Amino acid sequence: MLRLYGIAARAWMNRYNSDTAERRQARAAVAEQQPAVVVTGGSRGIGFEIARTFVANGHHVLIIARGAPALTAAAADLNGIYNGRCHTVALDVTAPDAAARIDEALRRAGLYCEVLVNNAATGVSGPFAENADSDLDALTVLNVAALTRLMHSVLPQMLARGSGGVISLASLGGYVPGPHQAAYYASKAYVVSLSEAVAAEISGRGVNICVVAPGPVDTRFHENMGAERAIYRRVLPALTPEDVAAVAYRGFTNGQRVVVPGLHYRLAFLALRLLPHFISVPLTGIILKNPQR
Repeated sequence: MLRLYGIAARAWMNRYNSDTAERRQARAAVAEQQPAVVVTGGSRGIGFEIARTFVANGHHVLIIARGAPALTAAAADLNGIYNGRCHTVALDVTAPDAAARIDEALRRAGLYCEVLVNNAATGVSGPFAENADSDLDALTVLNVAALTRLMHSVLPQMLARGSGGVISLASLGGYVPGPHQAAYYASKAYVVSLSEAVAAEISGRGVNICVVAPGPVDTRFHENMGAERAIYRRVLPALTPEDVAAVAYRGFTNGQRVVVPGLHYRLAFLALRLLPHFISVPLTGIILKNPQR
């Protein structure tokens, strides 16, 4: 049944994807290169597991992170099993020339970007009025500006070829304002809105824009943003990065626009879409509040 669904979904995705001279020319331009999956924040956590999942299914991947040692370790792990399919570039994706540097790294490896995974992100917790300006600037630049620039960079060539796609990691928090994580939740709302809007714009042209909206995931992300002692970390079941990656891969390859891993969080997703904000926002604020503050 899932196989039939995937076939039908791909046919729907390609309903306007005619074989034109321009399309043949765009595909010929990369005929000597191998398609690759570019994963930002790919050295650990969800990004690493998504890279692993794509590599295990026969894809080349280019994983990006700022820290060279972590990249080296991640590549050694993947290439130890899937030799030669994992490539790396140490890069801050918020740099103005990040897209050009990614293209150059791909060219050197004989690859081109077939799928972009926007995974790199940062969080800020605590009352918005008490957040440091530097933390808010860093969040906005990484979660919003860099993601937008990278998507905007790869999309024209994907549309020209009539294939590929973009997976962007958002959060269930993108569907409700989040007191005590206000800027982070707002940034994920942006990711959700951008992804769904662009998906509608290019519908039927062979390129899939997919947004993944998990609940809490068992990584160091919550600790790094100072929210490890918040109530939601004690009462909400955490997903594993492996589970998120598997569901994201399956949803993307089946042409889904919105992917919510975990049955309990799919039910929460429906509740957030139905509940009015005067109910959902105070409840969200209660579970996001950090007892330390």
